[in-house]
Amino acid sequence: MTQATDTHPLPLDRPSTDVPATTATTGVSTALRKLYFLRFAFAAVWAALLFATADTLGALTATLLVIYPLFDVACAVVDIRSARANSRPSRALYVNVALSAVTTAGLAVAVTSGIPAVLRVWGAWAITAGLVQLIVGAARRPPPAARRAMGGQWAMIASGGISTLAGASFILQAGQDSASLTSLAGYPFLGGVFFLVSALRLGRVRAKA
Repeated sequence: MTQATDTHPLPLDRPSTDVPATTATTGVSTALRKLYFLRFAFAAVWAALLFATADTLGALTATLLVIYPLFDVACAVVDIRSARANSRPSRALYVNVALSAVTTAGLAVAVTSGIPAVLRVWGAWAITAGLVQLIVGAARRPPPAARRAMGGQWAMIASGGISTLAGASFILQAGQDSASLTSLAGYPFLGGVFFLVSALRLGRVRAKA
């Protein structure tokens, strides 16, 4: 729920020492909430499209596979800009940008080699990205900069743990004769649900502020 105070948010690219800490935190919370809603919507549409085309590794499927980590890069950049409004961004966010960028390149090659290669690259990304998400979600910083103080981060922590386990399962699936991309459709959607939960919780915290 957008309030009138959101019409003039704190600039995301330069923090201001003249703005009260509570206002800065609210600005970051609002930006993250919008980002999480966007990520949920994207994940839902992406999962539906991949599920419908997962039987074959055609041009559309290959494009979907490469687009997802590329979208993750864009979201991480927005997340970094939001964090700058209130504090120095976590180094883990920069690591996430690098991982997603490398994964994009890796998948661009893997889609030419077959489904097992795609599963291995995606699995490695899910494991490493999950660990990064755990670090970001559990990071402890002095209030009000701490993400856990803003609420909603428990879902990010859970999502990171599930991502790590899912990544391991993808790598195991790659070695089976029945390797399929169908399972990949459910993975981003579940992550999107966690983003939705976090967005809703951030909204509650913001309303109480």
